[in-house]
Amino acid sequence: MSERYEYVPHRLLRCRVRDIASGTEGELMAVVNENVSDCAAYDRLMQLAYVRTASGREFTTTVANIEPVSRS
Repeated sequence: MSERYEYVPHRLLRCRVRDIASGTEGELMAVVNENVSDCAAYDRLMQLAYVRTASGREFTTTVANIEPVSRS
């Protein structure tokens, strides 16, 4: 398995976002194309969003699962 990844520009970087799957909110720190394959024969690239919560912990989710948090 290749350990390659590349950073991807995203319009919500450094903005407050919500992970639709878990409902957790935080700041979008990075979006990367990451090889998530468990087989050395082929690469399986996926766009992952790295989100930092208020506690300082980061988690990943797919980019399709993030949405901006509206400020009211």
